[in-house]
Amino acid sequence: MRPTLKTKLISSLEKCFADESIESKPALERISMLRGQQLSFQLVMTETDPAARGAYRAGLRLGGDLVPYVTVRRVMDIPSQFPCYPEPDDNYLRTTPGLYPDLLAPLDYDGRPSVMPRQLRTLWFTLNLPDDFAAGEHVLTVELTGGLDEALSRNTLHVSLIDAALPPQELILTQWFYCDCLAQYYNVEVFSERHWEIIENFVKTAVANGINLLLTPVFTPALDTHVGGERLTNQLVDIARDDGKYSFGFEKLDRWIDMCDRCGVKYFEISHFFTQWGAAHAPKVMATVDGEYRRLFGWDTDATGEEYSTFLRTFIPAFLAHMKARSDDKRCFFHISDEPNAEQLEQYRASKAVVADLLEGYTIMDALSNFEFYSQGVVKTPIPSTNHIEPFLEADIKGLWTYYCCGQNRLVSNRFFAMPSARNRIIGVQMYKYNIAGFLQWGYNFYNTCHSYNAINPFLDSNGSDWVPSGDTYSVYPAPDGTAWESLRIVVFREALEDMRALRLCEQLCGRDFVMNLIEGGLDEPITFKNYPREASYLLELREKVNLAIAAALAAKKA
Repeated sequence: MRPTLKTKLISSLEKCFADESIESKPALERISMLRGQQLSFQLVMTETDPAARGAYRAGLRLGGDLVPYVTVRRVMDIPSQFPCYPEPDDNYLRTTPGLYPDLLAPLDYDGRPSVMPRQLRTLWFTLNLPDDFAAGEHVLTVELTGGLDEALSRNTLHVSLIDAALPPQELILTQWFYCDCLAQYYNVEVFSERHWEIIENFVKTAVANGINLLLTPVFTPALDTHVGGERLTNQLVDIARDDGKYSFGFEKLDRWIDMCDRCGVKYFEISHFFTQWGAAHAPKVMATVDGEYRRLFGWDTDATGEEYSTFLRTFIPAFLAHMKARSDDKRCFFHISDEPNAEQLEQYRASKAVVADLLEGYTIMDALSNFEFYSQGVVKTPIPSTNHIEPFLEADIKGLWTYYCCGQNRLVSNRFFAMPSARNRIIGVQMYKYNIAGFLQWGYNFYNTCHSYNAINPFLDSNGSDWVPSGDTYSVYPAPDGTAWESLRIVVFREALEDMRALRLCEQLCGRDFVMNLIEGGLDEPITFKNYPREASYLLELREKVNLAIAAALAAKKA
């Protein structure tokens, strides 16, 4: 072994910056997992030889019966010119512009990682075991090798597979999916064959990370668009108006649903019927009017005016009839307008009244933070932000959702580049405790600036051209081949979802009081959305306790 090459296996909850020391990262030597779980961990490495002047490529050699099920990627740094807002809380890793570890990219150079003198470099390991893999203790060895295939370093991870499967995900999860951003980035025509291929690739990655409710653009989504501006048209429903009468074509919508079924999407989030931040106008709606294809409605359309009201009251029954014929109508969730505030309550109420009777029996929900929308009965399924959720929790709303975006930057969980991964993952424990039914985050693949004035390159611009902190606008990167490369943030959030599932399984076997004692026993304060243990060790140790409790309960049942 070369004494100057240092390597160490570490958990998925460490973010490794190039200028950090390897000694600052706690070693990971053993871990347990359940069936159906994806296990992630990292190898961090650095060359300490003071005479070394440049990087070299090492071989990567894995050993043990887990090897066929291991995927290895490199953690790549992405520039952030805007890591956080002024006056952040003290639970950030860094607050200065720089390079932040985020992108999980395939290995290059025939799978030989780069070792850099006096810099930390990181590999990301993902373990997915088949359902029939033998339970029990397993060992994975990780070696870096030199030019003559000699071992330069060797690390060992002990993995215990517990013979219990994670239950299905109950949480309904959406991260808003933007077809127009994919068409722009890849320079393809909207809903061309290549566009459909790219969309499906990105949907597959979304589903793999727990997203089971997909934003479905029956109209071009009225989201993050400047007043008077337009986003690239991406409308699934074909509309015609001849002699004042509307007709609708649902062929593209049918193709969308069939694609979603192939990928495992469970629910459809129908794009908002009114504009964002107030519900005062119509979204962009394109139609063929007496033979001419043009914009029919938009910013110049009064939300509650007779023309748009007539359109919606014609479209919605036709849409529901089509979805009922497919037996898919109950898979739909509906929106009025995103993030209305208290001053816009009456406008929101009036706009909702245009369509409310048509959607009786279906879920209408919106992201908002003013309790009055719920207390006055305007919204039956509110989605409050995590930092404004307390009055909604006190109201004991059954099936409560929550969300976060850029505004949730103090005290609460989020997934900014500059935040520790434990702050990302803790939300699984929080959502379990409070029986949260659904979670919304607005940026799965938003590759635009603020208000969509321009498109951006997410590999170079991680904050929407100085708009929001890096990590808010997207969770995946557009790979050259039209697939989605994951960020470590979306993978860590998946771990939060798996924590929820493991906690629910433990509750089924041991009772809720037992599980809550595992979660909060020994803590100075109960966990809330603003108060929680900040250390990665808390989550790693909690998960081990939960896994062991599951194993013990199952063993007791068999005895």
